[in-house]
Amino acid sequence: MPDPDVVIVGAGAAGLSLAYHLCAPGGAVPLSVLLVDAPPGPLRPPPRTWCYWEPPGGPYDSALAASWPRLRVRAADGAPTVSDPSPFRYKMLRSDAFESLVGRRLSGAPGFRRIEAAVTAVRDTPDVGAEVLTEGGQVLVRGRRVFDSRPPRRLPPARTTLLQHFTGWFVRTERPAFDPATADLMDFRTPQPPRGLSFGYVLPLDPHTALVEYTEFSPAPLTPDGYRRALHHYTRQVLGLGEFHITAQERGIIPMTDGHLPSRAGRSVYRIGTAGGATRPSTGYTFAAVQRQTRTVADDLRAGHGPRTPAPYGAWPRAMDAVLLRALDSGRVTGTDFFTRLFRAVPGERLLRFLDGRSRLHEDLLIGLRTPVVPMLRTVLELPFRPRTEPPPTPAPEESTP
Repeated sequence: MPDPDVVIVGAGAAGLSLAYHLCAPGGAVPLSVLLVDAPPGPLRPPPRTWCYWEPPGGPYDSALAASWPRLRVRAADGAPTVSDPSPFRYKMLRSDAFESLVGRRLSGAPGFRRIEAAVTAVRDTPDVGAEVLTEGGQVLVRGRRVFDSRPPRRLPPARTTLLQHFTGWFVRTERPAFDPATADLMDFRTPQPPRGLSFGYVLPLDPHTALVEYTEFSPAPLTPDGYRRALHHYTRQVLGLGEFHITAQERGIIPMTDGHLPSRAGRSVYRIGTAGGATRPSTGYTFAAVQRQTRTVADDLRAGHGPRTPAPYGAWPRAMDAVLLRALDSGRVTGTDFFTRLFRAVPGERLLRFLDGRSRLHEDLLIGLRTPVVPMLRTVLELPFRPRTEPPPTPAPEESTP
């Protein structure tokens, strides 16, 4: 069998999205695509939730768990700020629904194959192309181009590295407790850690059902018992949900770093997804950038060109992220006040474009004036003199029982 044109390693959001876009009808150049998925077990992530914003009518709308026309942020004193981000809606997509939707397209796509294997390495070959290796250095497959979506084994040297770590419960309450039209992005009525910030995150599915998360931006994750206590406090003392049942849970750790994650790992080896820099360092949002990244690659390949590998976020948004991460980590700005002021002062649609790295320069400057100017300027002046150091390995989320 001839080597495939494209090999995709990993079937998470980035790998499936690239396969989805490559196998869309109508390409000028027919492509053979092989998707290498991890076998069931520790290498395959559990079901998870992705959130993003776009206007109604997106390609994955039929698979959404929910979407919301209103967003709310609560200050530490409970004061709410509600915004209408139209034309955007805030969308929630579960990974199993996304996999089913993409699987239906791929099942009938000519030239597409899917296999399971535990990949240990990807490397260029001496001639043209790259190869995928399994245990013992065995060559699993060779291809003209390999796109590796596996999470990075180690984070790159950085001036600041924080972790966005969270645990969430899907809860079912006995009485109506949620507004299905409003998503709570940040609720700062939570005890704040010594470094970074914490907040509640509530995504209602109906008046009785919601995903409720406790999230921190801080240097290290909590123990399972720490998340459990934080969620018990938030659901009972802050939200006052009364009696409820936990139907499912999810957890995660997302790196927030100003280190450089290159999208090229060799002559014919590319990185996509978080490994290719698609996670926004200051927020942890990833899914929308994954779509931009993989759509650009697929459009180039389907047109018969070599893939462009632009950074998912421009130099200016990355510089702003570096300043914010350092300001938060140093305690120069208080995260609760920073984000509360931002949501109060900036219209919802403009703020979402800013958080996605797609606002204009003059808008960024106006938004910057809504932040604590003096502490941020001090951080701007300090940052060039800070060394980049190797961060510790990112720990895996620990299993916990509600």
